[in-house]
Amino acid sequence: MGSLALFAVLLLIAVAAAAVIRWRRHTDPPPQRAWSTPAQLDRADFGLPREPWLVVVFTSGTCQSCASMAAKAAVLASNHVAVVAVEAGAEPDLHRRYRIEAVPITVVADEQGIVRAAFVGPTSATDLWAAVAEVRSPGSSPEPHLGQAEG
Repeated sequence: MGSLALFAVLLLIAVAAAAVIRWRRHTDPPPQRAWSTPAQLDRADFGLPREPWLVVVFTSGTCQSCASMAAKAAVLASNHVAVVAVEAGAEPDLHRRYRIEAVPITVVADEQGIVRAAFVGPTSATDLWAAVAEVRSPGSSPEPHLGQAEG
C-alpha cells in the first residue's frame, strides 16, 4: 500500500508541475486593432470633384508607404475618377472627421460619397486598380472581393 500512495503523490506532483510549466509558457497574443475605414464621404470635403468616382488616399508625411499608395492612386485619375491625397499634417480636420487612425487608408467612393471599396495599409497597384475597375463595372475583375469589407 505504501508504494501505491507514493506513486499517487509522485503522479500528483508531476501533474501539478506540468500544469505550472504549461501556465508559464502560455502567453496572450498582443492586442489586435482593426482599423476602420469610412463608410461615407462628403464629396464637398474633397473639392466637389465632378467625376463620378472618387479615390481618397489618407496619408501622413512620416509614412513611407503612403507616398507609394498616393502614386498608385494618382494613375487612376481620369474624366471618370478623381484622386485626392489627404495628408494628416496639412489636413488634420479631415483625418479627425473621418476617424483616420492609421495610414495609408485608401477609399473608393461613388457619386453619393458611399465608399464602395477600401484598403487599410499598403496594397499593390494591381489590387487597387482592379478594385476601382470592379466598383465602376461589376464583374470586370477576376477578384471582385478586392477592397471589400469582409463579413
